[in-house]
Amino acid sequence: MIPAGSVFAFLAEHRRALFPPQAFADMYAPVNGRPSVPPGLLATVVVLQALYGLPDEEAVAALRFDLRWKAACGLGLYGQGFDPSLLTYFRRRLARSVAPDRIFAAVRTVVEQTGVLTGRARRALDSTVLLDAVATQDTITQLIAAIRRVARQVPGASALVTAHCHACDYADPGKPKIAWDDEEARNALVSGLVTDALTLLDHLAGHDLDEPAERAVGLLALIAGQDVEPAGDSDGTDGRWRIARRTAPDRIISTVDPEARHIHKSQQQRDDGYKAHLAVEPETGLFTAVALRPGAGAAYHEAAIAPGLLAHERGRLHVLADAAYATAELRAALTEARHRLLIKPPALKPAVIGGFTLDDFAIDTAAGTVTCPAGYTVPLAAPGGRYQQRRATFTGLCAACPLRERCTTAATGRMVTIRPHHDLQAAARHQAASDPAWQDDYRRWRPMVERAVAWLVARGNRRLRYRGTAANDRWLHHRAAALNLRRLINLGLTHTSGTWTLALITA
Repeated sequence: MIPAGSVFAFLAEHRRALFPPQAFADMYAPVNGRPSVPPGLLATVVVLQALYGLPDEEAVAALRFDLRWKAACGLGLYGQGFDPSLLTYFRRRLARSVAPDRIFAAVRTVVEQTGVLTGRARRALDSTVLLDAVATQDTITQLIAAIRRVARQVPGASALVTAHCHACDYADPGKPKIAWDDEEARNALVSGLVTDALTLLDHLAGHDLDEPAERAVGLLALIAGQDVEPAGDSDGTDGRWRIARRTAPDRIISTVDPEARHIHKSQQQRDDGYKAHLAVEPETGLFTAVALRPGAGAAYHEAAIAPGLLAHERGRLHVLADAAYATAELRAALTEARHRLLIKPPALKPAVIGGFTLDDFAIDTAAGTVTCPAGYTVPLAAPGGRYQQRRATFTGLCAACPLRERCTTAATGRMVTIRPHHDLQAAARHQAASDPAWQDDYRRWRPMVERAVAWLVARGNRRLRYRGTAANDRWLHHRAAALNLRRLINLGLTHTSGTWTLALITA
């Protein structure tokens, strides 16, 4: 009844070897006896749950009514399983433990023992958007929700809200009762809400708060300042505010999940949620490392996350990635680590449409000179500024130049600006444009990561089920572990004499 070669059949036979009791011993206090439900059983359910994209209630229902799940988890025909809340408690224990990603690590140990990655040194890096589990809130909704949270979580704040905050009835769970089609009424409400928030923050300043209360007050301070600005003829001291005609960088989009962000994966693709960062061996499709991070901010850029994805690797790698990973700092770090880079350089933008780009200039960083396409040579200035840039100016040389129309529209002439690692980036652009071996490898292996992304988000798994970076990062590791296990089973995974091996599959 259980299909041979399926994940269910494999777990029915080998789950105890995959998740032995000692693998979870540190999560439970020895003085309290054994857990009521074996952690190996809970881990097996978590893997199946992540594989099939089920919420806790549906996963437990499958365990009770689906013979395949019963067999995989070692449950008898009439076994009732357990309450869904146990999965929540199990994930919390994992999160508090010294190894919160131990399920992913267990499957990675299987990968290492099989030797399936031996000799396969390619790693494709990519990221994909995962949508958050909450509704995006407008500015008014966020202000009201943040004030209500402070009233609930900060001792004494409820009385302060009652005494000093009068923009709306904060005890009423509905939206404020105003004429929403009246712009003056909306502006008056915004002004009142911001004034209430600032008043509440002023009264709470200097108070000794516990961690939940401090987070609530900090969130209110961020919400009160991110989306508003003084009214057109106001200096901000008269209590008149309006919703700003801009979007704040790193904007909080929901008080329910303050870590979710607006994400612009491209000019056309705009979503709300998080980014999943992936390292994949492209030939087998196995995830070698994953990380879920907020979707905005320089600290969570693809190039900033990439070193962590490769940190556990040993030996020289062939790193494949698109232009999001083509920063000079990452390229320099990976080059220093002696990896072979197949990272697509971003296209250079000419100062004039169809005109010359930076690569049309002969730039000698050692000699400190720049020669333009017309043959004029000028010196490079010393590094300076925030990014330690070097500039070369062609002032006075461009006015009568026959190539001016293809070079610059500036009245004072062309200025060339380069950043550190310019030579490294220029060499990468040249290699990508002229090296057939580089081009063949990139075209063959880089697209394979899209297959892994498709596996990751299948069965509705682009929409996250949890709130916050930590909880969703655990889910991503469980999802990747389940997909890796399924892939290994399809490759012939078996457990013989205490060792994980890949058996040759014959038709």
